[in-house]
Order: sequence, then structure tokens, then C-alpha cells
Amino acid sequence: MITFTPLSGAARSSSTTPLSYLLQIDDVKILIDCGSPDWLPEPSPFDPPENDDLHKPPAWSQYAEALQKHSPTVDLVLLSHGDLAHCGFYPWAYSRWGLKAPAYTTLPVQAMGKMAVLEDIEGLREEEEVNDKPLELSTDQEANDETISELPPSTPPSGKYIATVIEVQDAFDSLNTLRYSQPTHLQGKCQGLTITPFNAGHTLGGTIWKIRSPSSGTIIYAVNMNHMKERHLDGTVLIRQAAGGIFEPLARPDLLITDAERTSVITSRRKDRDAALIDTITSTLSSRSSLLLPCDSSTRILELLVLLDQHWNYSRLRYPICLLSRTGREMLTYVRSMMEWLGGTISKEDVGEDGTNSRQNQNNNKRRRDEDNDEDALGAFALRFKHLEFFPNPQALLQTYSSKDPKLIIAIPASLSHGPSRHLFSDFAAVPDNVVLLTGRSEEGTLGRALFEKWNDSQRPEDKWDKGKIGRNVMMDGSIKLKMRRKVPLTGVELEIYQQKEQAAREKEIAHQATLARNQRMLEADEDSSDSDSDDSDAEEEDEVRNALGGDSMDIDADGRGDDGKSRKTDRAMEGADWLDGDEGSTKQLLSYDIYLKGNVAKATSFFKNNSQSQRFRMFPYVDKKRRVDEYGETIDVGMWLRKGKALEEEAESEEARDYKRRALAEEDAKKAIREPPSKYISNEIEIQLACRLLFIDMEGLNDGRAVKTIVPQVNPRKMIIVHAPSSASDALIESCNGIRSMTKDIFAPDVGETVQIGQQTNSFSINISDELLASLKISRFEDNEIAYVRGLVVAHPTSTISTLSPISSLDSPVEAGKRAEPLKERILGSRARAPLPHSTMIGELKLTTLKARLTAIGVQAELIGEGVLICGSRETLGEAVAVRKVGKGKIELEGSVSEVYYTVRREIYSLHALVAA
Repeated sequence: MITFTPLSGAARSSSTTPLSYLLQIDDVKILIDCGSPDWLPEPSPFDPPENDDLHKPPAWSQYAEALQKHSPTVDLVLLSHGDLAHCGFYPWAYSRWGLKAPAYTTLPVQAMGKMAVLEDIEGLREEEEVNDKPLELSTDQEANDETISELPPSTPPSGKYIATVIEVQDAFDSLNTLRYSQPTHLQGKCQGLTITPFNAGHTLGGTIWKIRSPSSGTIIYAVNMNHMKERHLDGTVLIRQAAGGIFEPLARPDLLITDAERTSVITSRRKDRDAALIDTITSTLSSRSSLLLPCDSSTRILELLVLLDQHWNYSRLRYPICLLSRTGREMLTYVRSMMEWLGGTISKEDVGEDGTNSRQNQNNNKRRRDEDNDEDALGAFALRFKHLEFFPNPQALLQTYSSKDPKLIIAIPASLSHGPSRHLFSDFAAVPDNVVLLTGRSEEGTLGRALFEKWNDSQRPEDKWDKGKIGRNVMMDGSIKLKMRRKVPLTGVELEIYQQKEQAAREKEIAHQATLARNQRMLEADEDSSDSDSDDSDAEEEDEVRNALGGDSMDIDADGRGDDGKSRKTDRAMEGADWLDGDEGSTKQLLSYDIYLKGNVAKATSFFKNNSQSQRFRMFPYVDKKRRVDEYGETIDVGMWLRKGKALEEEAESEEARDYKRRALAEEDAKKAIREPPSKYISNEIEIQLACRLLFIDMEGLNDGRAVKTIVPQVNPRKMIIVHAPSSASDALIESCNGIRSMTKDIFAPDVGETVQIGQQTNSFSINISDELLASLKISRFEDNEIAYVRGLVVAHPTSTISTLSPISSLDSPVEAGKRAEPLKERILGSRARAPLPHSTMIGELKLTTLKARLTAIGVQAELIGEGVLICGSRETLGEAVAVRKVGKGKIELEGSVSEVYYTVRREIYSLHALVAA
């Protein structure tokens, strides 16, 4: 039985993001996607907020509670895309909520997802204080259970689940990566399931998941697809335009889970969108103005960068392209190392100075690649983006370029809720002739979505974004109020107060350490006093040794220092010397190597146990050199054995020990890092006079309504679940599918938290066939299958949860040979009446064309004369001709005289069926 529950991103909810779904197949729980919301939502600055909206709990509270509840019980995690909407919440759930189930994704999703989450959390931590400290307990609670205080809080005080950098790295490093079309047979509790990723388009490494279950059939999870080929990606493998149909391994699934967000949208042509984008950028820069292009940090930004780089090379523009991102350079390094995942023009062409791949540029391009020390691959050269400049923050951008210089700024994130894009917009929007260019609609409740709604409402009805047209830019006017957050260093009195508190905390820690050390010394003193006899004897022996060496006895204090201020360690070093210079006033005498040593040093241990103590004399300091070779002449590599032993120890360590070492190393690195100056977080509300222009061009790279309504009926699932769509779009897709006769009518569109059960009326059981019964079967081959008739009795064993089917003869009382069992005259209460079974059954469906081909192969002439009749036999022997006629389904008539042809045709008909004997 299949149970499906949307945790977020349902088909009937007001918000379609993030995406997270719980799929249960029998007893196996599968979490598909684990997206994160925008942690800094705000009401639209163009509409006054209502009082009720200000006191509502966060929109993600219900989603977080459901995810926290199900995380420890999840058995498998599948991630489909590498953006925040699909994998942003996974690090927190992995490290804080016990989502330790095996997780699978593709290599680009792992890399791009980590870059996206790191960019998001670092931007948030630069603007808001995030409390990652463990929960503080009282003194009594700490005494009773010290381990609780070390656990991180499951719910932060701010209500925002923002992971740390170490948690993000650990979570994404734990993912198992797969290749496209690589079936993986799972083990453990998920044994029997097979998962296979396929190309979904839209993002680098985007995945359609195929889940195969022996009891529930095939399940296809396909969301956020794009069937169109782009500059850096190929279209989804689900539909192949060259073959003119659906990819065979994904056709006719038992259950299809897909999205319908853009069912009512008609996307404009790609040629028109690219032309509008390029024309707007060129005209704005030519007029000495600048453009702000908010974008995501890892996925759709690649298509924009490739498009802009090709246009810059073709038009020979000299304006800078500025990317404001902390992880942008590292993200492109990852992309250059994954060229086999790219498609479009990137994997096949090397763009030259003129934007072409002409032969005259191939030698120059090769020479440039050879001179490049960083990358030497064909695609790496195409992805070098020599016009692109990286900046970590807006301050670094202003230090390089003046605000009056024309430039194209790509800022992170696309939602404008925080980070560089929001800070730049506050200064950018007030400058006339500047252009804010939106390429996505962003999430609801963000500034990016409010700007899109403002632009869309200003368009004519026939030019709106979902009508297949390119709208016009809008001149912004009026003023809006925005809340700005930032981190500033402490100065003046605040800095002095912080330093005083820090000094007090340091002194308190020092006093605490001193108290612990004093308690330890007191414990050691108690242990020494309990063994005073042995200590006295040791002290006497030590004095004898000092007298023998000619030294003066000194009083040793508790710190190991004598009256002259020298430490005991120094005295021991002096004792180990063979002679000392008498001119320096030393009282010690010259020592010979045969002097008898008294005290502890004179006690020599031996393997043989005897009561008498052997005397030891000081020997000449000779170092015995060990052999560097063995009997075979090879040098013994001790370091190799040490490294091997260390590797074996690391393999034997538990996961908890590895995590502890990893965190300890991270803490050491944090201590070694340059400490940031003390700072504080401030927020203020500013008023912006809008004077810029606003334009939206859809560059999200998703299927529109026409593609969705065409692809889904061709997939032709037996059942379908719609997710990630508003109510209107879900109803539109359901209505479209209901108008197709061959399309299934079992279509579900659940809301958040609503459970859909599929297959609850189907009873499936697992059973083993005993070896005795399997050996007695008469198996017949039919095409690629082996078929046999089975008659047995189900027997349950106490040591196994799966019943066994055994032959009846081995369980009933034996019957004498040649005799048949007497029929039961009286039926046993509760038993079924015995029904006679056929002696044999023929399985298969005869096709006259197949029979004709078989007869022709063995030399028998056959000819179809229409109306389902096949005449078999040569013209010379008409008396031996045989007619094969299909009367109805499963009924065949063989008409003709008894001859060799008759028996030959009958034998071939039998061979095309599987004869199952009862």
C-alpha cells in the first residue's frame, strides 16, 4: 500500500514552496525533497499590512513541526534539485532532528545544494543574530544529567532554523551520489526497493526519481521539469522529441507524482525572451545607466552567465559584469569539474571571441587552454567567463567601481529579502534610468514577489506574464519603506562594556580552573598520605642517590622547585650528566661509569622472578644501531605500518567518534582563525523614493501549461498525485486529463498534511515455495517467461515470518500406489467444496502474422486471405492445405485433412503457447 502526505508544497495550499513530501511504501518511509522557506518574510511594501498578519505564527511552523516529528522514523531521503526550495532544510534536519537515513542524489545536486545553503546561511548570519548555543540547565539538572546540556536546541529562540557552516558541510558530505540511469538496489529495511535517477532539466543535476517496489509497482516523482534544450542543459529525458514519444522506462507508471504550478501559464518563445533581455541590457548600459539582476546562487544563474558571456564576446562589450556572491567563485569551480553533466551548447562548442566555433579560432583556443594553469578542458574554457568579476559584498563593489559607472550587477538572492541584492536595491531604486531586471517570481512574502506583482499589475491584460507575451518595462514612482538589517562593530562605551564583560568571564573561567586544580591536588595528597611508607622509603633512596652523586639535598616544594629556584626537571638533567665543569662553582664531582647506584635506579627488573636484586652499574652511553634491512634485503618501512594501523583504527571508530574528532578539529580551526571584532546587529526602517525602471523576463526554465497537458497524458499513469500548485492550476490539469478518454480518473490533489492512500483494497502477500514443490513443477516456456501450475498448501513456520507453499502429497497421508483416495462423503465444517480442475491450460494469444513467420521459417507456405484466416500448404498439394481461423478471443479453429502439414501447423500453434499441466 502507498501512503502519500505533503509536508509542504501541496496542491491546495496558498504557498507552493518549499517542497517536501512523505511517501510510505508498505513499512518504508521515504522523504522526497526537504526544502527551506525564506526565513525573512515581510508584507508587501506596496500594500499596507493588516493587524492580524502581524501576530500570526511563522508560515513554516507547521512544516517544521511535521518534519521534526517524522525525521527520526524516515528510512530513505531523495533530493531532486540543488536549490533552497528542494534541499535547504536538510542540514538542520540531519544534524538536529535525527534525519540520519541514507540519502541519495546526483553529484551536481550535492555540490550546488551545498553552495546554495552556505550562501543563504552566511547572508542571514551577517544580518541577524543566530543563537547556536546549547540549552542552559540549572545546577541540579546539570548534576543529574550533564549530557542534556550538550545537545543543540531543537527549536531556536528566534523560530528560524538556520544551520551552521559545519552542519551544512557534514550533511551534504553524507549524501550518496548516483549517475543518471543508474539503478540502485537498496538494502536494510528498504530491501526490495530500486531507485533510479533520470534527467529532469531545469537545474544542473535535476532528477526525476523512479522508485520500483515489488508490491506497489513503479512510482515516478517528476517535479520542476523542462523539456526544452537550454544553453547549458539538455531537456528532460521524460519526453524525447527525436523519438516522438515518452522515454520507455518512464512510461505507464503505477503512480505519477508531478507538479502543476504552471498549468495555466503560456510561456513566451525563448528567442523573444533572450532578445528582450539582451536589448534591455545593451540599451541601458549604452545610456550610461546600470542594471540590477537579482538571481539565485547556484542553479538558474548558470544559464544567465552563459547567455551574457556569449553576448559580451559577440558584441565586444567592455562593461563589467559584477557577481555579488560569497560562494560564486567556488560554485563555478564545481561546475567546471562536472562537464559531463552539462548539455546544450556548452558541452559541444567552445565559444570564441566572435561567439562562434569556427576553425580559425580552434588553434587559438587550444593555445589559450594550454596556457591556462587552472583549467584545460574544452568546457572549462567556455565556462571561464572572463568578463565576470566577483565581489563578496556591496562595499567591495563600491571600492572598485563608482556608483555612476555603468555596469551589470548580478546580486544574491533573487528574493531580495536579505543579502547584497536587498542592500543594493535600497540605493539602486532611487536612481533614475536604472533598471531592476527580474528573471523569476520568487517566493510569496518577499520583496522580489512584491516587485513582480507590481510589474504584472501594471501590464495590459494581454501582455501579462502568463499570456505568452513579453511585457514592457514599468517606471517606478512613489515611496516604500524597507526594514534593513546589518552587523556593525562596537565602538565607544559599548566596546568598553563588552570588554569588561569578557574580562570578567575570563577571570571567572580562570578561577574555575584553579579550583579544579586545587581539588585535584587535594585528592592526590590524600592518595599520597595513604601510602606514606612507600613514599618515605622512596625519599630516603632519592637522598642516598643525591649524596652518592655529590649533590646537596634540597627541599622540594609542592611546585617541584628547590630553594635556589631551580626546578626538579633541571636537577634531573644535571644528574644525568657524566661530568660538570668545576670552574663554574658546581659542587658535583666527576663521575666514572662503574660507580654503584643506590636507590630506585639500582632496582633492575628481570624476566626471571628471584628474590635477590641484581646490581646495576652505569654503562658507557653507546647507541646500538638497528639494521635497516631484513633477511630478504628489504628495508622495513615502519611508517607504512603506522599509517595502516591508523587507518584501521579510523575504520573501527564509530560515527560518534568521527563526529567528535571533526568538531574538535573545527573548533581548533576556529580558534586559529582571525577573530572578528566585537559587533552588534541593528535594524532600521528606511524610506526609498522609487525612480528606477522595472522589467520581468521569465528565465526560470520550467514547463508551461501546454507542455504539462501534453506530456502527462503521454506518460499515461495508472494513478496520479498533483503537488506544488495552487488550487486553480490543479483544477485546470484535472479538467484537462478528464477530457481524455484513455487517461486515468484516479487523480489526487492533497492539501498540506492530508494523507492519500493508494492500493488499500489490494491484498499482496509474500510466500516461499519449498524445494520439494519446486522440483516437482512441470515448467513451460512462453516468450521470456517460465510458467507452471502450482497446487499446494500454505504452511506457517514459527521461525519465519514468511509462509511456505508445500506440496499436498507430502502433508496428506500417503495413498497406496494404483489406488485413488476415497472421495469424502461428509464435508468438514468450514472447508471448501472440492472443484475439478482442468488437466491442462494453454496460455498465450495467437497472432496469425507470427504463425505465418514461423511456418515460413520451416518451409511451409502460408498466406493470409483476410477475415482472420491463414491458409497453410503449397499450391501443388491443395488436398493437404490447412486453414487456421480465429473464431474469438482464445478460440482457434484448425480445418483441413489429416496430413503432415496438419500436424506441423498444430505443433507450431502449440509452441506459440505455454502448455501448463494440472
